[in-house]
Amino acid sequence: MSVPRVRWEPSPSPDSKDDAFDEGVRVDSPSHLNLESRWSQIRECIKEPAAEFLGVMILVIFGSGSACQTQLSSNTNVASTPAGNPLSGDFGWAVGLALGAWVTGGISQGHINPAVTIAMATFRPKAFPWRKVPAYVFAQLMGGICGAGIVYANYIHAIDLVEGGRHIRTVPGTAGLFATYALPYMTPVSAWFDEFLGTAMLLIAVCALGDVKNKPAPPGLVLLVIFVTMLGISAALGMQTGFAINPARDLGPRLLTAMVGYGAPVFTFRNQYWLWCPILAPIAGALVGTFFYDLLLYSGTDSILSKRWARTLLDEQAATADAHGMV
Repeated sequence: MSVPRVRWEPSPSPDSKDDAFDEGVRVDSPSHLNLESRWSQIRECIKEPAAEFLGVMILVIFGSGSACQTQLSSNTNVASTPAGNPLSGDFGWAVGLALGAWVTGGISQGHINPAVTIAMATFRPKAFPWRKVPAYVFAQLMGGICGAGIVYANYIHAIDLVEGGRHIRTVPGTAGLFATYALPYMTPVSAWFDEFLGTAMLLIAVCALGDVKNKPAPPGLVLLVIFVTMLGISAALGMQTGFAINPARDLGPRLLTAMVGYGAPVFTFRNQYWLWCPILAPIAGALVGTFFYDLLLYSGTDSILSKRWARTLLDEQAATADAHGMV
């Protein structure tokens, strides 16, 4: 994307300097203009990934922060009375997603989820090309790491009290405040399907919000719809696996916990659970949810399904017209 360059005008001579100011001519140094122009170019190049970074960071700060406050305060060593309940965590994730979408929506389309990014690139490549995917996913992952790091630093003393010391960290234990871990009774297939289902529901809602031919929510209510969607998913499907439904929201904090003392167990838990459940299942769910929405409801021309079927229909109509002309 090109950025208009600032034109440099040489400074007037000492004799005419006062006249230049009287005429309203801006006199700047070349270094100032070059710096401003360079930063404008850099900002234009990075603003979409930067928005995704901030969006995921906001999501994790509110989501993991609410989980920490709710669960850590239930320990009497931390607080005399619990500061929240399971619904508090649901609201935290819903608020985080809505605020993250608000910050990023006008800049990067508000993906804040690698599963959404991959689904949009797969089915809507005209609106979101594949070349943007690596930068988006990397920024989302970094946002997850930084968001989890901020929450961990904020609650480190409470975590120490719950664990029994600074050098004691348990998995899932307090690691579950940041990344997701399925409950013991969940089989691998059940855990995978739980994440798959939640993400598919999320993407159907996302596709409907962006469908101008399906009575989308008024601009002022989009964030409310996002909030309600996330709240509904967490309330209906959040108990068994922790509803990652977002690879960056899980892998970023998981990497952070590995770095701050939880170690390798965050990755070896239940035979690489971190890969097949909170990463692969949401991606599969996003692809399937988007596929079925585009297949059954979406009539926009930017979907690969709509484009291919429209071309097939035109070919059939042309063949029919030719056949009638030959009779």
